[in-house]
Order: sequence, then structure tokens, then C-alpha cells
Amino acid sequence: MRDTVAPILDRQKGYRGMTVSVDRENGVVGILSLWESSEDRDASDAALMPTREEGAKIIGGTLSVENMEQMVVEMVEPPVVGSPLTVTRTSMDPDDVDDNVEFFKSEILPGILATPGIRVVRSMMNRETGHGMVGVVWANQEAMVAGAEAAKRRRELASARGIRFDDVSQREIVLVDFK
Repeated sequence: MRDTVAPILDRQKGYRGMTVSVDRENGVVGILSLWESSEDRDASDAALMPTREEGAKIIGGTLSVENMEQMVVEMVEPPVVGSPLTVTRTSMDPDDVDDNVEFFKSEILPGILATPGIRVVRSMMNRETGHGMVGVVWANQEAMVAGAEAAKRRRELASARGIRFDDVSQREIVLVDFK
């Protein structure tokens, strides 16, 4: 990623950064790339496709690419290599995206930000499908574990609004490259 992919990304118009995270227990590698616009992101596909395919061969398993709009980002402290990360996948009726984003901002986000040990909160969504994810970067493992109970209560509030939750993936950030 650092030696091959990062230089390709650096040459792409509108590239703003990436993080790479791993869930070693479940064999998951997640790469989040950030772009100035969806047009810039889409234009990078031709340059990145051969590298994605090569990476999939090296790592094994299956490769999927998801395009999402960043709806919310709050950075208390920048993420660093070794930071724990929780990724929670969500889904909802696409017609409810805007209302649920406002609910997240006003009712859920303040509680997350009040939790000790928060570094970053990021909510992303595909407006067409209603599928999204919320990522929370923690200062350390202890903070992540301590915040898990409050997160369950927040998910209950959101579930009452028709938001569905998949399993929570616990990861470690292994590469950070922000512009």
C-alpha cells in the first residue's frame, strides 16, 4: 500500500487521503480513500483497477469497492497507526437518509464525542441504496471497550427509526496517509 498504491493515489486529481485498517481475527482489510469530489474518485478507477486486482491476488479472498458520500466527520485527534477502529455497517430506506443523518448529527454524535478516548467519528452513506457505515477511531483499546456499552444504547435509539445494523467490526489502523 505504501510503496505501490500511495504513489498512484498521490498522482490522482482530488485525492485527499486514505487509511488502511485490518481485522486480523476475521481476515478483513479495509481501505478508505477520501476524494475532493465523486467525479475525482470515479476518474481514478482506471488508474487503480490494476493495483486493486494485484492486491487481491496478494492478499487472497474477495475484493469489493463501495462508493459512499461522507455525511459526517468529526476529528478530535487525527488517527495514527495502531489506533483501534470500530466499523458498524448500517442500512435504511433510501428515502430516510437525510432525516437519519440529521438525527445522527443531533442525537447520536454528541454522545459519541462525549465518550473518553474518541479520535475520529465518520459516517458515510450510499444515498441510492441506503447502505452506509459509521467508523469510530479510538485512542486505545481500553477506550474502545469502555465505549461499547454506550454504543449499544445508541444503536437501540437508531433502530427505533428503522435503521438496521450489521455486525460491528473491530479493527486496527495500519496505515494513515492524509493530505
